[in-house]
Amino acid sequence: MAKKEKKQVITINDKQYDVKDLSEEQLMMVNHIHDLDNKLRTAQFNVDQMQGGRNYFMSLLEKTLDE
Repeated sequence: MAKKEKKQVITINDKQYDVKDLSEEQLMMVNHIHDLDNKLRTAQFNVDQMQGGRNYFMSLLEKTLDE
């Protein structure tokens, strides 16, 4: 029994598109968007870490100033 090929679908603005129906240019744009989304998530993660570190050192500084 041959395996059924699973249909690859992407959703854009609540509308589904079959990946095989997209042009090369559209696929390139989808890949760029996917990569940029990953970079934005990584950047937000880094901002969260840096903000947490800044808050920590600010609290240490405030403790020493209060003494």
